Amino acid sequence: MKIVLASKNTHKLEELQAILGAQGVEVILEAQAGVDVDVEETGTTFEENSLLKARAVMEASGLPAIADDSGLCVDALQGAPGVYSARYGGEGLDDVGRYTLLLNNMRGQLDRRAKFVSVITCCFPNGDVLTARGECPGTLAYAPKGEGGFGYDPIFYLPAFKKTFAQMTAQEKNTVSHRGRALAAFGEKLAAYLAAHNG
Repeated sequence: MKIVLASKNTHKLEELQAILGAQGVEVILEAQAGVDVDVEETGTTFEENSLLKARAVMEASGLPAIADDSGLCVDALQGAPGVYSARYGGEGLDDVGRYTLLLNNMRGQLDRRAKFVSVITCCFPNGDVLTARGECPGTLAYAPKGEGGFGYDPIFYLPAFKKTFAQMTAQEKNTVSHRGRALAAFGEKLAAYLAAHNG
């Protein structure tokens, strides 16, 4: 079975292939399906945005499409940057610019609690929709640490590991990350769905 990933992010493709490949699902990028869809993320929740992206790519490609919408929610900032994580601070900022802005906005804050959230949605051409959500609680570091990962990984600290996401191996991160958890839950739902429809 082929599923189109509604993203141009190769990091996400690798994570999805690693987890869904075990179920015999082939995950391909939009370009491999011959489509290039630019979806405006107008939703106010991760669920709304992942559905918008998955539905648009499914309609354009005629194949099942999967989308992930994820972000960092900081307690002291009332859940910000949240769904705006990738656009935090406006156009023109790179990952380092975004997490530096976030650290500046947190200056003097003793409550460092935060969580990463990932919502995965798969839309099928027959109208069926599968959705799964994963969360990873942690805290915000006071300064970036680590060379790995992407996005806010260098400032997202996991007390149990005494490391930021950027200091963890890919294997360590996949076992506890928001996307890893969402994908594990999604994988179970997809397996049940495929068993019911191939029977």
